[in-house]
Amino acid sequence: MGATHYLPPWFSIAPMMEFTDNHYRTLARLITKHAWLYTEMIAAETIVYQKGNLDKYLAFNPDQHPIVLQIGGSDLTNIGKAIQLANPYGYDEINFNCGCPSPKVAGKGCFGVRLMLDPKFVADAMSVISANTDVPVTVKCRIGVDDHDSYNELCDFIYKVSSQSPTKHFIIHSRKALLNGISPKENRSIPPLKYEYFYALVRDFPDLQFTINGGINTVDEVHTARMEGAHGVMVGRAACKDPWNILGNIDSAIYGAPPSSLTRRQVLEKYQVYGDSVLGLYGPNPNIREVIRPLLNFFYSEPGNTLWKRKADAAFMDPKLTTITSFLEETLGSIPDSVLDAPISEAAIGFPDVFADAKRLLPPPYVAEREEELLYA
Repeated sequence: MGATHYLPPWFSIAPMMEFTDNHYRTLARLITKHAWLYTEMIAAETIVYQKGNLDKYLAFNPDQHPIVLQIGGSDLTNIGKAIQLANPYGYDEINFNCGCPSPKVAGKGCFGVRLMLDPKFVADAMSVISANTDVPVTVKCRIGVDDHDSYNELCDFIYKVSSQSPTKHFIIHSRKALLNGISPKENRSIPPLKYEYFYALVRDFPDLQFTINGGINTVDEVHTARMEGAHGVMVGRAACKDPWNILGNIDSAIYGAPPSSLTRRQVLEKYQVYGDSVLGLYGPNPNIREVIRPLLNFFYSEPGNTLWKRKADAAFMDPKLTTITSFLEETLGSIPDSVLDAPISEAAIGFPDVFADAKRLLPPPYVAEREEELLYA
């Protein structure tokens, strides 16, 4: 099944380890029909060495389309094998991770963001991925690594990967990564955002597609980023922190669909059917806590939210609650009917353009020097 069956990835939810699993993606798709969903990053080796247990890692409900498989790896043979094994599952796109700063990935694993220092390998990997699938291939990366953070170095990476492989779409997390021992969480806040680098890429590589990522927290910011020229916008933590208000407005504000009359109660009724159907699918997993986790911010900032979370914590410890249905029956009394039955509030559009300064700070245009040297370095 190809990505051309769906509206373009004007909005996507970032791949996040221990967040964008099957349960979260199920909840997200109940709220938004058009947002593009990403798996957690899956190492190529995991797919290859777990080929007798692939459903646990790769299976998803067809309702989740459009969906992107993100893989990581540093061995071309395993990357190729992993794509072949993933093909029967019908992902709409394959994304290669060149942005994860986790020491487990960028350090011991020697992949993730560290691969930005080796664009020739990334181009080779993308060629291998493309040769083994019929769907589009993309790269997710940062704007730099440690002291390799100049705009020209970023452009060299983009130029080499795009000119030596079929890659025509890059998702750019607009911060560099620091591999000096800070945590992945700190890597999402300590390096400063440089949106000017992103918009300079849009200017300097007109034949490529660029999706902006990093620090975007509202539907209004998604809208203004697109108005400033981003081909797509990817949101991460905000879509987990407040899934109802962020995802609930994407179809209308970004894709032009009519305002939704969907309520939280309607979503929960469908989600509990899903949840009860997957409990214990793989031995003891998933368990109730894993299935409920995407719901823990479902009532963000609403009356009853704090009490709901306290009841949820207590319910996790109650051995008598063995289904998602019984869990919700026990806890949802803390949420007023007015919250459960209210339709999605339409997001306001038209706040100040938070990306305007980026356009004023654009670095000088990139010119690839010594083209043959770049191509064969």
